[in-house]
Amino acid sequence: MARTASVVQRAADHHGVNAELDEALLRSLSPDVLGILVRRGADFASAEDAVQEALIEAVRVWPGDRPKDPKGWLVTVAWRKFLDMARSDAARRRREDVVDDEPEPGPAPGVDDTLQLYFLCAHPSLTPSSAVALTLRAVGGLTTRQIAQAYLVPEATMAQRISRAKRTVSGVRFDQAGDVATVLRVLYLVFNEGYSGDVDLAAEAIRLTRRLAAAIDHPEVAGLLALMLLHHARRAARTAPGGELVPLAEQDRGAWDTRLIAEGVDILQAALARDSLGEFQAQAAIAALHADAPAAEETDWVQIVEWYDELARLTGSPIVRLNRAVAVGEADGPRAGLAALAELDDSLPRYAAVAAYLHERDGDLVTAARLYVEAAGKAADLAERAHLTRQAARINALRK
Repeated sequence: MARTASVVQRAADHHGVNAELDEALLRSLSPDVLGILVRRGADFASAEDAVQEALIEAVRVWPGDRPKDPKGWLVTVAWRKFLDMARSDAARRRREDVVDDEPEPGPAPGVDDTLQLYFLCAHPSLTPSSAVALTLRAVGGLTTRQIAQAYLVPEATMAQRISRAKRTVSGVRFDQAGDVATVLRVLYLVFNEGYSGDVDLAAEAIRLTRRLAAAIDHPEVAGLLALMLLHHARRAARTAPGGELVPLAEQDRGAWDTRLIAEGVDILQAALARDSLGEFQAQAAIAALHADAPAAEETDWVQIVEWYDELARLTGSPIVRLNRAVAVGEADGPRAGLAALAELDDSLPRYAAVAAYLHERDGDLVTAARLYVEAAGKAADLAERAHLTRQAARINALRK
């Protein structure tokens, strides 16, 4: 639950107990409990409120009488809270089919209801930003404050975004399979936010994708998990001590996490063996080839180009073709890369940066310097802008 940490701490302070011991457990269980209530027929917003009440009750009761089945206890209490709210609500008549009979207390079902939350939070009626926020809250267990800090928006703004998303999906029922592709795109958006504030969104995305992979046997879920692990393995080498970006070719490969690389490659190979290629598997294959090279000059660029061809066929994405132009430039020379680049729209993000790099490789330093300056002016990210500005300065120094 997104409010778990704040709710737990507030309740603990009120009752004079220490919440640190149970906070991690409650955070891990609350999405499952929410999923069970929604599966039973509770609307999303009411179910979340009921789970919050159950969490408060847990903080009050557990220190003196910890249940043998914490999840089952939370389900039972949350369902009773929901029934109480439903019976007192003005719309009780519309919910009579839900509140007629309370299920007997007992162990929580073994079905992973969290899987349904993934699909609910990635509902096509939601905008990408709302889907991400709702996923982090309902499935990830982050607080509204943490999500707001991660996305650099006021907490009130994020609260409104989540509230609107909850209202949008409140009437959605799980009567058909969800769209796995949409769920994966939401998780990938979370991963690409990286680290901000006190929340490591890349690590959070990996955790959520692991849970999804454990709940659903799908090659593209495995492909996304492999891609995340392979990219995350290079994290420590991506920035210099001063915060400057370090290009892939210049990274200290000794700082790469070989354990994550090995896990990512194993997961990818198992997915590819199923002969059902998707875009995340293709991206992971490219990342694996980079990870496999002992040094930048030993990278198998020819095979990387082949994987970009597959990825372009799968997605039709001009950004994929832009990255392919870089790979072609490495495999067949900068002139070939520039020829591939010339087929694309020069208004694409990072087009000028790619063109600058290929012109530099081709020995045209005047054009390269100009394009690096142009690329820096278009960069939205401050670290990337600083990197491109340094590249332009370096080229101009070489020309003197």
